[in-house]
Amino acid sequence: MALDPSTPVIVGVGQVTNRPGPEGTGSLADRPEPVGLMVAAVRAAVEDCDGASPGGAAPHGSKLLSRIQSLRVANPLSWHYENPGLLVAESLGVEPAQLMVTTTGGNNPQSMVNATALAVGRGEVDVAVLVGADCVYTQAATRRHADRPLLPWTVQPAGTLRPTVFGNDRRGTTEAEEERGLDLPIHVFPLFENALRAEAGRSLPDHRNRIGALWSRFSEVAAGNPHAWFRQARTAEEITEVGEANRMIAYPYTKLLTANMQVDQGAAVMLCSVAAARAAGVPEDRWVFPLAGADADDHWFLSHRLDFHSSPAIRLAGSSALALAGTGIGELGPVDLYSCFPSVVQIAAAELGLPDDDPARPLTVTGGLTFAGGPGNNYGTHAVASMVGVLRSDPGARGLVTGLGWYLTKHSVGVYGTEPAAGGPRDVGEVPLPEGTQVEEAGGFAWANPQAAVGALPQCAPDADASGEVTVETYSVAYGRTGVPERAVLACRTPEGRRAWANVTDDDQLALLVTEEGCGRLGTLRGDGIVDLT
Repeated sequence: MALDPSTPVIVGVGQVTNRPGPEGTGSLADRPEPVGLMVAAVRAAVEDCDGASPGGAAPHGSKLLSRIQSLRVANPLSWHYENPGLLVAESLGVEPAQLMVTTTGGNNPQSMVNATALAVGRGEVDVAVLVGADCVYTQAATRRHADRPLLPWTVQPAGTLRPTVFGNDRRGTTEAEEERGLDLPIHVFPLFENALRAEAGRSLPDHRNRIGALWSRFSEVAAGNPHAWFRQARTAEEITEVGEANRMIAYPYTKLLTANMQVDQGAAVMLCSVAAARAAGVPEDRWVFPLAGADADDHWFLSHRLDFHSSPAIRLAGSSALALAGTGIGELGPVDLYSCFPSVVQIAAAELGLPDDDPARPLTVTGGLTFAGGPGNNYGTHAVASMVGVLRSDPGARGLVTGLGWYLTKHSVGVYGTEPAAGGPRDVGEVPLPEGTQVEEAGGFAWANPQAAVGALPQCAPDADASGEVTVETYSVAYGRTGVPERAVLACRTPEGRRAWANVTDDDQLALLVTEEGCGRLGTLRGDGIVDLT
């Protein structure tokens, strides 16, 4: 098939995992900082263009790197750089015209692939590198170390050239939500998990077993992933059973049911035009095409969500991306659903029409953020890099990757394949998409933003001053390090249907919420924000 020279294609991917050595060996100060892992990941991606072994000759990839026009960085959480891309470029000896850094959000790597594919298709960029890394393991280890060693990581001076910023930096919660304790992901995502259980009508033990089995399948994938942080398959019982090494964090999540950010990992993706790939001589068996993508946000704040067991944005973004790629959900091969917590995978799978209990398709190509690793904002780059490898080994297959930011808020979807979209550019006017969907197409890649359709859907009205009788919608119970429940945050509905946030601090009522179903219970909300359950 004759390809448009501006067709975007991924030609190289690289991943780096810097695990700790045996206890007592090596200096924390000698471990690479985030930009060091970024540089290593880019070099691995350069070698991957040629199919070279680590450290091997990579003339095709090197030729591409010398032509880089845009270097796009997922902003690390473990260290502040004024412009991390500038440091990466200097280390690699390249001078891209554009240096970019993302805002906070696990949706950004996939969203950046979508944006970069469009830029390549429009002829605005010929060669781009997307990269990110985080070193939360090393950062946390220094805090725990008796000597508190100082990390000699790079500090860029004030006045450093500022990068272009990619992504939405809007705050993720309202003041009313934060006042009740919705300040961290671990306190928020149990709201979705408990709502899912109640909506399905499962008992607490049955649902715990279900999410344990789901995460066990993820751990099996991680065991076969050479870049995973934890390469040990776990049983459902090991994942859900509370113990010294697997304490309860927030009901129903044990430590092994939560994202593991304490990793040192980096990943990079080289994305260019077909013309650039051919000019550099990159073998076509290394090519994987971004076929279509979509981005959308759910009603931004939790207070406005219609419920806590669905995601219209995932549903509409997913269906739009698949429609533009000319792919049905039943035709998909490998899938990687963003997996900071089990609730996210279950909701995304349901909205996309994928079973979440199919042993033949574990819904991850990495092993997920618990086992493969959750390096801050950059997990999505690892997901895309792993997807590229899986698709290369199965020519003709098509895969799907999702990304997620904040609290089931920001969503990004990408569809990939080893072959370009059939027939070249699509007539998007003939593709069934939600009403009002914004569509852009360039170089055979198509992108959709169904935000108008999401925004038109019903919302819940909040009532920050509510008091009196309420009904519990869902809840999150936070545990202390002693293994005892300390506080619950409850989403409640008033008799008028408005949403109110409340807390439970009474020991007996906390014990009730983790042993019996709390969703649907009645209570009395006091003026101080405490609810007394009946």
